[in-house]
Amino acid sequence: MTRLLALLLALLALSLPAHAADDISAASRSVVRVVTVAMVDGEVVGFGHGSGIAISPTRIVTNAHVVESAVKYPDNVALGVVPSEGQKSFAGKLVAIDTARDLALIEITEGRLPAAAIYTGPLESGADVVALGYPGNVDLATARSANDYITPRTPTRSEGNMSNTQAVDGVAMLIHTAKISRGNSGGPLVDQCGRITGINTAITRADDGDSPFAFAIAGRELMRFLADANQPYTSVGTSCVSMAEADARDRAAMDAESRASAEANAAKDAAARLDRDLKQARAEEDALAARENRIALAGVLFVIGALAAGAGLLFYSQKNLRNAKIAGGAGAVLILGAAILFVTRPDAHAEIAEEAAITPVTTGPSSRRAASSARSVPIAAASPCRRRPTCRSPSARAAASTAAPNIRRAPTIAGSASSCRTTRRPSPSRRSIRPGATIASTAICSMPRR
Repeated sequence: MTRLLALLLALLALSLPAHAADDISAASRSVVRVVTVAMVDGEVVGFGHGSGIAISPTRIVTNAHVVESAVKYPDNVALGVVPSEGQKSFAGKLVAIDTARDLALIEITEGRLPAAAIYTGPLESGADVVALGYPGNVDLATARSANDYITPRTPTRSEGNMSNTQAVDGVAMLIHTAKISRGNSGGPLVDQCGRITGINTAITRADDGDSPFAFAIAGRELMRFLADANQPYTSVGTSCVSMAEADARDRAAMDAESRASAEANAAKDAAARLDRDLKQARAEEDALAARENRIALAGVLFVIGALAAGAGLLFYSQKNLRNAKIAGGAGAVLILGAAILFVTRPDAHAEIAEEAAITPVTTGPSSRRAASSARSVPIAAASPCRRRPTCRSPSARAAASTAAPNIRRAPTIAGSASSCRTTRRPSPSRRSIRPGATIASTAICSMPRR
């Protein structure tokens, strides 16, 4: 596991400079060599070159001193543009020049180049910068003929740091430590994302062991020059973000999204729990109301039954047997009904949590009736038949029927030689049976065949 982690970290470390190199390599495709050729009577009498960068597919920015000879001798000095890739060079013509800012704009008559963007944001001191161009000392070491100066090749890259910004003759200059030499004039100074931050123009002397510094025309001076020349350009104001920083931001965004999702889930769970609690509370209220209503109804029936029984006794004492039987029977039925209602009253607490978890409970009269009908009713566990194949007496069967009103009464057959077979009938409603209750068997008695 440790080796795998180390390998992943090594791959990440290798990918970081590669990302920056990709951005700077893309900017290198916009860098060109600017060539001036002086001719007299068809013969080449002078040759000079510098660097430049494409600001549009057909327009290149360079230093004014690079094309100074073409300005002084337009009939004898020709301009050429050598791209960083490809197989051919292009002729160029001067479009605009600003000697105060030391900037010039050249247009190529054929071909197209990838345009670079200008960075308009702040450039902090110590920021990494890269100088791109064609330094003359490298050309002296590598060129073997004049054709090497007009052959497309990749520009030289030099890295350094941004020092500060200073004004030189009223022009804002970036002072940096990227090493440049003659030939880098007009080439770009870019950040780690390949955006133009300035145009290299000069270097300090390194006499007596002095450290050399380079000067680049600031990006805001370049944009003013392009605006004066009515030249459109692409600009970027966002700061350069390395791959590590981008990964850190992505991880932070993912963590924030995960936290937000977790908080949303927690809120959803809390809402669900609150909803369940409310439903359970409503179910308990409904169950309690149904229980109280059942008890109250049982009490009313008992009182009425007692009064009817008292009336029956009164009629009996008056020798009015017919009214006494009616009143006494009604009283007995009412008292028996009151007893049944009281015994089968709903449970106020034991079954509420289970019912609330299984079936959503709604409010209103209909829900109260549903809750009342869903309450379990105790069912007698005794079978109307004994273990031996003989039937109980009619009085025993009547008692069993009274104890289990939900069980259909078995038909009564006279005779002691009858046989009984016991079958288990399904409950009329699964929800009306309390978990763990035993369903009584129903005895169906029949006469044996002779």
